Amino acid sequence: MKTLAKLPVTIVTGFLGAGKTTLLRHLLANAGGRRIAVIVNEFGELGIDGEILKQCSIGCSEEEANGRVFELANGCLCCTVQEEFFPVMRELVARRGDLDHILIETSGLALPKPLVQAFNWPEIRNACTVDAVITVVDSPAVIAGTFAAFPDQVDEQRKLDPNLDHESPLHELFADQLASADLVILNKADLLDAEALAAVRAEVAEELPPAVKVIEAHGGELPLDVLLGLNSEAELHIDSRRTHHDDEDEDHDHEEFDSFHVELPEAQEARLLAALKEAVAKYGILRVKGFAAIPGKPMRLLVQGVGQRFDRHFDRAWQADEPRLSRLVVIGQQLDRAAIEAELKASLAGYGA
Repeated sequence: MKTLAKLPVTIVTGFLGAGKTTLLRHLLANAGGRRIAVIVNEFGELGIDGEILKQCSIGCSEEEANGRVFELANGCLCCTVQEEFFPVMRELVARRGDLDHILIETSGLALPKPLVQAFNWPEIRNACTVDAVITVVDSPAVIAGTFAAFPDQVDEQRKLDPNLDHESPLHELFADQLASADLVILNKADLLDAEALAAVRAEVAEELPPAVKVIEAHGGELPLDVLLGLNSEAELHIDSRRTHHDDEDEDHDHEEFDSFHVELPEAQEARLLAALKEAVAKYGILRVKGFAAIPGKPMRLLVQGVGQRFDRHFDRAWQADEPRLSRLVVIGQQLDRAAIEAELKASLAGYGA
């Protein structure tokens, strides 16, 4: 009989497009028999990340897969941790005899510290412990000095006066994610040379507690014994980690990010990517993710883009009762939804076959 020791929880944080979902997919695909539940803090109207993760239920029925992935659809754990997070955790705590680990993927906009602090609530602290906070870093974005794509658009209001010595909100959030970390992954390390990677390490080290380990990865492919079983008990010392948001009122305001979904007709892959890149450049879109229908292809194309960088692969066959449409989530700041949607549809008109 399994003893009801504290259930370890790994929190995966990082900026938009850094590779958090890819890391979780790797963990689930190589779980080695571990019984893992996943909480996805989705940003956007479509459960794109949740659907991606459900595909990784190796050896599980569809019903079992749906039971292991919980989605919080508001996109910001730090502000709504009490409303949605607690009921999900309470359900998992009731089932902890059937689980070996919990993984939580925060949205790219969520602050990790308040989430870790929630594990000190009496209803949770006796049943769960934070094994580690893993911060995934987009190494090429850091060396470019952006941390994510198009930071000028994100932080436009604060940079109107070039004489002001302000840190951008993106940098503050990046620093807060590092300040809460027990392990930092420099992802996409294969895209940088040794000198650039060393510069990323140096910049990251400025924001880290001395004992935090920094490792490199490509596509989040790391041994599970490096990622799980760190036994950090992060909730016990998280209050000593200083962040930019420590002195804010509880009802603080975030930078206003917009997200919406768009449905597009079938289109050739090259034409779709060209249309998306053109829209990203014109409207300052930060992130695009979702599924695309390619004429003549029996499988869906999974698309995930940050700025002008787009990763894609065919993930699964279209189901018989599933409409062959491209369904994408677009994320950015002060987006003109109508204009973006109209331009994408116009760009793809007549390019289906």
